[in-house]
Amino acid sequence: MKMNVPTNADNITNSGIQKNNPHAKQRKWNPMASKTLTLSSRAFVALLALVVCQAVANAQVVRTEGGLTGLDVQGQSAGGDQVDFVNAQPMPLPANPLPSNTVQETIEAMLNAPAPAPNGGSDGGKGDGMTKPIFLGTPAQQQGISPEDFGTNNHPFTTVRADLYSLNDNTAYPYRPAGKLFFKIGANSYICSASLIKRGIAVTAAHCVANYGRRQFYGSWQFVPGYRNGAAPFGVWGAKTAYILSAYYNGTDGCAVYGVVCPDDVALIVLTGTPGNSAGWFGYWYGGGYTSNGLFQITQLGYPAGLDSAAYMERTDSYGYRSASNSNNTIIGSNMNGGSSGGPWVENFGLPSVLTGETNGSFSPQNVIVGVTSWGYTSTAPKEEGASPFTFGNIQTLLNAACKAYPGNC
Repeated sequence: MKMNVPTNADNITNSGIQKNNPHAKQRKWNPMASKTLTLSSRAFVALLALVVCQAVANAQVVRTEGGLTGLDVQGQSAGGDQVDFVNAQPMPLPANPLPSNTVQETIEAMLNAPAPAPNGGSDGGKGDGMTKPIFLGTPAQQQGISPEDFGTNNHPFTTVRADLYSLNDNTAYPYRPAGKLFFKIGANSYICSASLIKRGIAVTAAHCVANYGRRQFYGSWQFVPGYRNGAAPFGVWGAKTAYILSAYYNGTDGCAVYGVVCPDDVALIVLTGTPGNSAGWFGYWYGGGYTSNGLFQITQLGYPAGLDSAAYMERTDSYGYRSASNSNNTIIGSNMNGGSSGGPWVENFGLPSVLTGETNGSFSPQNVIVGVTSWGYTSTAPKEEGASPFTFGNIQTLLNAACKAYPGNC
C-alpha cells in the first residue's frame, strides 16, 4: 500500500510571525517535504494504531470563551521527558522594523502624557525558599547568535548577569520567581523566559505559547524557576492549561506590526503544581506605574541566548517610555535577544528599605510585573526591546479565568 504522509511544518513559522505580511521581517521555517512511504497492509494498521495512541497520549483540547482561548494539556509528563533541556534553541525575538525617526519618536513619547487608564493589581509573595534541586544538564553553546552591539537609539541601560561576584542570586527572592521556559514546536525544543505571577501560574509572552493568527498552540511546556546553568533548584513544572486572548489566537489583535508589535502579547500557563510556595511569586500591576509623561523604570529578567548561551539569568535596568505608534507598547534599552521573550518587566525591584525619615514615591508597590519581553528591532543596532502593556483586558482577564478554573494555583 502506498500512502502520502504530509507534515504540518509548512503551517508554522519559527517566530510566530506570519508569512502573509509584507511589512514585518520574516523568519523562515524550513518545511519538511512530504514523504512517501510504501507499507504493507499489516504495517499500515500498526502505524495507524501507533498514531492514534500517540494522539490520545498528547491530547490537546482548545477552548474559547469570553474573549480568551485556552489549551488544556492532558497526558504530558511533569518531568519534561519530551523536551531537550540541553539543546533547546532560543525562540527568535519577533522583529520590529525601525521607526522612520527614532529620536523624534522618543521625544514625543516622553512629552505626551498618556491617557488615564483603569489601574490595579496585587502583591507577590516571597515563598519559603525551600529548594528541590534537579540537574537538567549543562546547556549547549549557542551558535550564530548576534548580540545587539551599538545602541544607536541612545537609550541608556545596563545589562549584566543577575549573579553577583561571589553570590548566585537565582535562589534568592525576588530573582527566583523568574525562570526558563522550555517547550516544543513540532519535534524541536525551544526556550523562552517566564516568571511566577501566582503560586502555580507563570506569565510569559503569547508568542511563546501560540503562533499568532494561525489558531495553533505549541506544547510540552516545562517551567524551571530559578534556572542556573542546568540546575533546577525548585524543580521542573509541566503545564495543565495555557491561556491567551482570542484576538491573539485568531490574528485580530490590532498589531502595529502584524504578529510582532501587538497590544496583547501576554500568556498564562497554569502549572502542574505550586512552585511559588517555595520560589515565591511576583505581584503585578496594570494601568499605572509610570510618570505623568509616560516614563517607567524597568528591571528586566530573562535568559537571552546571546549572553552566556542562556545558561544564566540576565538583568537589565533601564527607563522605558510608552510608544503610541507601537500599539502603546513600552520600550526600554536592553542588550537581550532570542530566549529573553516572556521574561518579566518589574518595577520597584528588590528588597524594600525601612523608611526612616523618608517617604515612598508616587508608585510604591514592590516587585510588580507590568509587562513581559515581546519584541526587538529588525536591526541589531538600536539595542531596544518592547513589551505589550499589562491592562485589565489582558492580564487581569487572563488571571480571572485561570484562578476561577484552578483556584488552588492562585
